[in-house]
Amino acid sequence: MTGSAVVVPLAPRLQPGRFLVPDVARGVAIMAMLVAHAGPIMAQQPAATLFLQGQLNDVASPLFATTMGAAAAIVLAKAGTASAQRTVIVQNVIRGAILVLLGLLLATWGSWIAIVLSFLGIVLAIGTPLVLLGTRALIAVLAAVLVIGAPLNELMLAATGPLITVGERTPASFLLEWLFLSPHYRVTNLLPWFLFGALLFRIRFGGRRAGWILLALSVPAWWLGPLWRVATGEEFSPSGSYLDTLHDAGLVLGVLGVIMLLASLRGRRTAAVVRAVFLPFEAIGSLSLSLYVFQVAVVGWMSANGIRFGTTDPVAWVVLVIGVPIVGILWWRFVGKGPIEWLIGVLSGRYRLRRPVRVGSEP
Repeated sequence: MTGSAVVVPLAPRLQPGRFLVPDVARGVAIMAMLVAHAGPIMAQQPAATLFLQGQLNDVASPLFATTMGAAAAIVLAKAGTASAQRTVIVQNVIRGAILVLLGLLLATWGSWIAIVLSFLGIVLAIGTPLVLLGTRALIAVLAAVLVIGAPLNELMLAATGPLITVGERTPASFLLEWLFLSPHYRVTNLLPWFLFGALLFRIRFGGRRAGWILLALSVPAWWLGPLWRVATGEEFSPSGSYLDTLHDAGLVLGVLGVIMLLASLRGRRTAAVVRAVFLPFEAIGSLSLSLYVFQVAVVGWMSANGIRFGTTDPVAWVVLVIGVPIVGILWWRFVGKGPIEWLIGVLSGRYRLRRPVRVGSEP
């Protein structure tokens, strides 16, 4: 007697019990990236929206790195035993390597986006073992990287900068660019945010008090840069400098503070409203890598079809800023886990493919 075959789906649906704050923050980071990446096709816009676009551009990557650190801390905590934690570290090193390769691939797709995945991949590989440090040691490492990051970037740029601008690119030149020399992102400036995300997990992403503290810190951090420029006459703060990091801190702490405060609100009606506001961010945050790859593909297609950097195309802007998130929300609602998240999970050993299970009686 022959039995019927039951196939277990390859893409598992989202699991319950996720932490709300990092998922929402990750969704905010993705939305900020989309607005920033759509900016070049809205060259003609009011000064107010141009200013907002600049702030969203600045907050996106450090906020995303913060959520990566939080995710690493969550997975390591769930692992429990030392052996299981070592497995998580190996898996994240593999995931980091995949992100580096994926970043290199996306850079060939013809978009105007400065791809951040290679930088984040190295941060993930370096940062995950550090998450196992005690709280005081983790704070000390975070502070040390913050202090030495800016002068080290300048020193390495003076010493090795020509390696990324003169002659044929080599693996060493790419590594130096990712670590110190890129004008857009650097591991030295993203790693502290990764470690900060791990620290946030240790207070379980705070609550009302932590939210107010972060907001109180964000205001002077954000304002110090403009005040310094007014006092000194400087036009801007170089990317990766102390003032630039303070500016990013003001934005990241402000966003996290608001999310924590909203998440701490009680009352049936209030909680329902907050949940409705959070839901789309939670949705796109849970499949952020897939949406990142998707938006690069969309921008590459736009660029290949005449929608270029520096033009003004409101329809293309709407496609990127509204259309891409809607695709992500619908995927999250009807499918579940993002395809890139699932694929990286399989390749790193975090997820295992299940073979079809045949159900039936023995002959």
